Amino acid sequence: MRNILVPSALALAAALSTPALARPMTEVDLATLNRVAAPTASPDGRWVVFQMTETAPETYKRSTGLWLVDRKAKDAKPARIADAPGKNEASPAFAPDGSLYFISNASGSDQVWRIDPKAGTPATQVTDIKADVAGFKISPDGARLLAWGDIPMECADFGCDAKDVKDKGALVGPGSGRLYKDGTGFVRHWDTWETPGTHSRPFVFNLADGKASAARPVAAGLVGDTPSKPFGGGEELAWGADSRTVYFTLRKADRHEPTSTNLDIYRWLVDSRMMPVNLTEANQATDTLPTPSPDGKWLAYVAMERPGYEADRQVLMLRNLESGETKKLTDAWDRSVASIAWAPDGKALYVTADDVLDHPVFRIDAANGKVERLKASNEAFDGNIGEVSVLPGGALLYARNTALAPTDVYVRDGKGKVTQLTAVNADRMAEFDPVRLDRMQFAGANGDKVWGMILKPANATAAKLPVAFIVHGGPQGSFGNSWSTRWNPRLFAQQGYGVVTVDFHGSTGYGQAFTDSINKDWGGKPLEDLKLGLAAAGKQDAQLDIANACALGASYGGYMMNWIAGQWTDGFKCLVQHDGVFDARAMAYETEELWFDEWEHGGPYFKVPEEYEKWNPVNHVDKWKTPMLVITSEKDFRIPYTQGLAAFTALQRRGVPSQLLVFPDENHWVLKGANSVQWHQTVFNWLDSYLKK
Repeated sequence: MRNILVPSALALAAALSTPALARPMTEVDLATLNRVAAPTASPDGRWVVFQMTETAPETYKRSTGLWLVDRKAKDAKPARIADAPGKNEASPAFAPDGSLYFISNASGSDQVWRIDPKAGTPATQVTDIKADVAGFKISPDGARLLAWGDIPMECADFGCDAKDVKDKGALVGPGSGRLYKDGTGFVRHWDTWETPGTHSRPFVFNLADGKASAARPVAAGLVGDTPSKPFGGGEELAWGADSRTVYFTLRKADRHEPTSTNLDIYRWLVDSRMMPVNLTEANQATDTLPTPSPDGKWLAYVAMERPGYEADRQVLMLRNLESGETKKLTDAWDRSVASIAWAPDGKALYVTADDVLDHPVFRIDAANGKVERLKASNEAFDGNIGEVSVLPGGALLYARNTALAPTDVYVRDGKGKVTQLTAVNADRMAEFDPVRLDRMQFAGANGDKVWGMILKPANATAAKLPVAFIVHGGPQGSFGNSWSTRWNPRLFAQQGYGVVTVDFHGSTGYGQAFTDSINKDWGGKPLEDLKLGLAAAGKQDAQLDIANACALGASYGGYMMNWIAGQWTDGFKCLVQHDGVFDARAMAYETEELWFDEWEHGGPYFKVPEEYEKWNPVNHVDKWKTPMLVITSEKDFRIPYTQGLAAFTALQRRGVPSQLLVFPDENHWVLKGANSVQWHQTVFNWLDSYLKK
């Protein structure tokens, strides 16, 4: 099966009409393209505001600002709004009166500010509190502000002076050491050492005349992060329709935290002295994304079923807030709900979910759970869609990207007509040589249908193209039709490579059984899928020289590079291993979110060592011979940098050609602009030295 996807019409038309000006996209281009996020609309749906991050090509310094679009204006173009020179503005949100709230560091710390988009007057500061504001939400009546940030538990207000806090949760002592007592939860998480006694905490403020006052803690008596760390955000907190009820997600920070996926949804009444009520206490797995209906009668949320499994299917739930009766709305639908938005009339919900290489929008009937994948009448509606909100009249506002084009903002009306509101990178993208994307499917392990993608320069004239075979991380993820600022298949194709990706057993978007199938089988079916997938790509596209290929991957993909080194020893000219597991036993004791490793291998190492050792790359180092570039970062606590050092040592001791790239200031991902450029230059030089001789 072949399904050819094309870039955006603007980019493709420009590239084809001005071939003399076209050039390959570079790593500097990727690092400096504008990045769009957080589209939001005014209550009447006329004004749309989004945040955009710009990167200076000379210094790679980034700044984020807000942009405004008038949907009623003919040929409207985004205009900068609330811009303070040298400062950042982000997280826009409209109040019921049409004023725009956002977070800015214009005062020297991250605080909430406010502006009237129509008046053109200067922005004014809403909060003036000791701690940085990480995020906020305005109540439906505009009278209250819900804000959160990292606050010591001893603080009754939104931050307090160090002298007012009893040692910030640590013991008194002459040194700089942090003492972690038995049962205190995480010691370090993602890329940060935990400060004992400090958590992400929400507070409610009164709003009057554009000023916030009288902070009250929401989760008093509960110890844990709201929103959850490291990736939780505003989707984990919500105002009820009555403007006096707050819903929030929390996982208790205790001795079980590193092994627990038990996030619960709580309800708290602002004017009550009562403790928050746990609405999902009966479920010991994840419950999150609380989303009250517009009429306040229902609470939609997602729930997993199996404790300890972070990639279980997220089923859309509906709770009757009066009776407490709860039903599984999408129990019969074999997809995992990633986001929720109510229709204004409460008769339907709009959700997103991975679905066969795409991440589209679905309409769910609130009465019977019927699922409909939405389409568009005038253009493609595939790719990666997110940040969906519903406008008055039922139109959808959303952000969308594909593997060929970065994020822009769109509106889909009730009849399916799509209007693109932004094209912030159109001129830049038009400079680049066009890239062709083909989907492929083949019979993988057990004869199951497996999907993948092939990308290559659209105007390549060579009889054969060297191949970059990129393996996704997760492992419960998808290397689908979406834009990436790190592992970007289009960028690899622009260097003259044919790029092949495979959604092996364990990937998302193909049903929960397919996702589950990698459990205790890390080096089994996925490796078979990769072998069969590379062969299938060579059969589908004869221009791919699969005998002249290098394989690359990060996280689980990095693990797979270490596994390939000992199991598929004649498959590749070189390997690139980024943040991959080298020794499963050490990983079991060094990583922070223990639930992941223990679920994947059937328990802690000391109980089932045979499950870890069965797929442990360190046991096969004696067969390593393929040249490998190893990349790791010192702030990576998910797969600690010692795993990368050990892999490099093994390569060096065996005399295998190898290089080691270490970033002292990055985590599991490489995020900084200059570091991204260095990463890509190092990787491309490594590939070129083996594939373009």
